[in-house]
This record gives sequence, structure tokens and C-alpha cells, in this order.
Amino acid sequence: MSENTTIKPIVKSKPKVERPRLYKVLLHNDDYTPREFVVLVLKVVFRMGADASQRVMMTAHRMGSCVVVVCTKDVAETKVKEAMDLAKDAEFPLMFTAEPEE
Repeated sequence: MSENTTIKPIVKSKPKVERPRLYKVLLHNDDYTPREFVVLVLKVVFRMGADASQRVMMTAHRMGSCVVVVCTKDVAETKVKEAMDLAKDAEFPLMFTAEPEE
């Protein structure tokens, strides 16, 4: 006596993990904060080199604002807070913001 048995393979499905939404950190131009201080903040907080920080500062100066870095929400908010705290301590109106990337 032979039985007719069918064996079905077990399929394991991997849950799709969604990538975290990215945020842009923007540097906004103002007419009061010295350029040297802006470059210093970019070097210290965002760990940019001298040339990169100079280019970002000049782009913000010419265009009104400039994207400094794109990262996750937590990192973006932390960087904005650190940069704004440095500016506040030095009594400059330097402004950074974070917004979702499109």
C-alpha cells in the first residue's frame, strides 16, 4: 500500500523594514554673525574640513540658506541644537533648522 503524500516547502517571509526618513540640516544666512564663527561651528559640530565649511558658509551667504548635512531625524535635531547652543553662548543670531527631505 502506497500513500500519496505531498510535501509543501516552508516559506519564511522577511518583514520589510522601512528605512528611516532623512532630514536636511539647513544653515540660514544672517548679516550679523561673523563668517569665521560660522566656519568654526561647521568644523566643530558637523566635523567639516576647512574648505568644505568655507564653501557651505559662502553658499548660505549667497543663496540665503544651504544644506549642511542629510541624516536621520535624531541626529539632525541634535546637530541643530548643538550649533544653536554655540551661537547662543557667543550671542550671535546664527540659525540652523532641520526639515524632512523630499
